[in-house]
Amino acid sequence: MSIQKIDQEKLANKYSAVRSFTERLVQPLNMEDFIIQSMEDASPPKWHLAHTTWFFERFLLKEFLTDYNGFDDHFDYLFNSYYETAGPFHPRIERGLITRPSVEEVFAYRKHVDKYIKKLLMSDSMDEMGEEIGSLLEIGLNHEQQHQELLLTDIKYNLSRNPFLPAYQRNESKEYESSTEPVTFIEMEGGLVEIGNHGKSFCFDNEKPVHKVWLDSYRLATRPVTNDEFCAFIEDGGYKKPQYWLSDGWSTVQKNQWEAPLYWFEREGEWCTYTLAGEQRLNPNDPVCHVSFYEADAFARWSGKRLPTEEEWENAFSSQTIEGNLADSGRFHPQTAKHTNQTPFLQAFGDVWEWTKSPYVSYPGNKPYEGTLGEYNAKFMCNQMVLRGGSCATPASHIRATYRNFFQPEKRWQFSGFRLAGDIHQ
Repeated sequence: MSIQKIDQEKLANKYSAVRSFTERLVQPLNMEDFIIQSMEDASPPKWHLAHTTWFFERFLLKEFLTDYNGFDDHFDYLFNSYYETAGPFHPRIERGLITRPSVEEVFAYRKHVDKYIKKLLMSDSMDEMGEEIGSLLEIGLNHEQQHQELLLTDIKYNLSRNPFLPAYQRNESKEYESSTEPVTFIEMEGGLVEIGNHGKSFCFDNEKPVHKVWLDSYRLATRPVTNDEFCAFIEDGGYKKPQYWLSDGWSTVQKNQWEAPLYWFEREGEWCTYTLAGEQRLNPNDPVCHVSFYEADAFARWSGKRLPTEEEWENAFSSQTIEGNLADSGRFHPQTAKHTNQTPFLQAFGDVWEWTKSPYVSYPGNKPYEGTLGEYNAKFMCNQMVLRGGSCATPASHIRATYRNFFQPEKRWQFSGFRLAGDIHQ
């Protein structure tokens, strides 16, 4: 068997594994759950299933497989997300109004595209264009993994709008950890450091090129901020004191009447939270989750600290092993930090995405993907903030130290938290 054939089989197996995991994530859903869209940001699960399939059809099958027969011409319009150069698309806010095609038809669409992708991977096209096809397939698989996380966050938000707070899945009940590791601050030596991905394995275009950045020496917290620590901010009137907030953040708090993180509510004098396992009493030792950049920044100011830059974050964790409470665990909820002898830092990967104080902009010398895929990341480099490290909903094979997630500063339906940083003189 040739080396090329082994690579083709490896790609086909990886494709099957990623696609199967997506379908396992939707197994707990009722049929009605597939259609609901309770806000513009949270797409229906049915749309995620179809859009990720459209991605492979549009960028691989229609480009490289000459005998490919499309499943339905209407799907180009319905399941394109935001690719202007690929053609017109259905308004994002109206995705929940599309009852047809049915869920059954969407699964048939997935099966149809899967069959032809496997045909493509074993076709003669791989002899001439194998490198290009393999590269596009890797983008498509990582794109689907992004939507696996979005599936979980959107399902959670959609179900949370039900007044009876139904569970997506029932986790085994566990006793709360009696305590968490006390937070300390590690001094990180400054200097000229390299930031970015060398591209020896897959990365997105926004992670390149490697470039040098000067960092002053800084301190970084050994773990993310916990629920209990955030409660102290609330109890001190943090949501009512404008001196801790950026102007846009304060306006957002006033407009939306925020008094606590998303999904928090009081029940009989205790803080509770909604999780994918249903309503739970708030565990004070878990990392605080579902907070916006504005809330993270206000807490940091209140505590006399700051958020790290994305370069400080990457510098601290660039050599750390990728392990933690990620989607592969099946818990889909942040966990209390536990001591490890491997590193003084805890929960760098998994549990919660960590807000940084860095705006999402391109690296010096950055070149977006060519063609339509150039819209994937580059056109969003305005009015967004960078998050690092992955969450409890991020597949383990998807995350790395150079990964740059990004959202608008007011967004909080993602599994987002933060850790503190400080300057050496603090």
